[in-house]
Amino acid sequence: MAAAAKKPPARSDQPRQPAQRRRVVIDPGHGGNDPGTIGARGSHEKEVTLTVARELRRQLLVSQRYDVALTRERDEFVSLADRVQRARASKGELFLSLHADAIHRPDVRGASVYTLSEKASDARAAALAAKENRADAIAGLDLSHQKPDIAAILVDLVQRETKNQSATFANILLPEMGRDVRLLDRGHRFAGFAVLKAPDIPSVLVEMGYLSNREDERLLNAPAHQARLAATLVRAIGRFFDSQSRAKA
Repeated sequence: MAAAAKKPPARSDQPRQPAQRRRVVIDPGHGGNDPGTIGARGSHEKEVTLTVARELRRQLLVSQRYDVALTRERDEFVSLADRVQRARASKGELFLSLHADAIHRPDVRGASVYTLSEKASDARAAALAAKENRADAIAGLDLSHQKPDIAAILVDLVQRETKNQSATFANILLPEMGRDVRLLDRGHRFAGFAVLKAPDIPSVLVEMGYLSNREDERLLNAPAHQARLAATLVRAIGRFFDSQSRAKA
């Protein structure tokens, strides 16, 4: 007797859900009456950062994996506090602040990545917990009815996790940048930059090179290098969110 033919696997009538877009906030440093660093050849940091931010946004949007917000779209002054507020209002899941460095030694060149220092993180946690109205201090966490000491602990826990995620991204980003961009010998650095103090958004500040160095300045104003730099950031962003997805699986 002939064996019964195997039935083909049942097909689901449910359409495949598109992958959820991740929300990236790009912060072009300086702007308006704040030019930032003025390079050896006269270029302004505020113009370099905005140009690279626009190229990074373009490449991220082409991938169709991300929604992208800029803290400034044009040559305007935005306070440091407003940059963080705009990132949080955009419900950002990753924040990149773009800058170009300067130093009195014109021979120094190379990129670096900063994340928030431990001391600055603790101070910010204490300040947030002390607010009279803490309902929106941390996204998705209502602290308004908590005692101050409990609120301080909860804010600290969230901010520590955010700081860990920021460091994770920095450790992904630096090797990617190193494939195409010259790095400083000690590429991952720590500081209390105000724009890194969003308590619930992993954040890094990228010093893309030294405008005080003529070669770095030339590269940072070259469209081909700007596109290459943006591509390294796109690769790192993709790896970061992929690692998050695997961790949740």
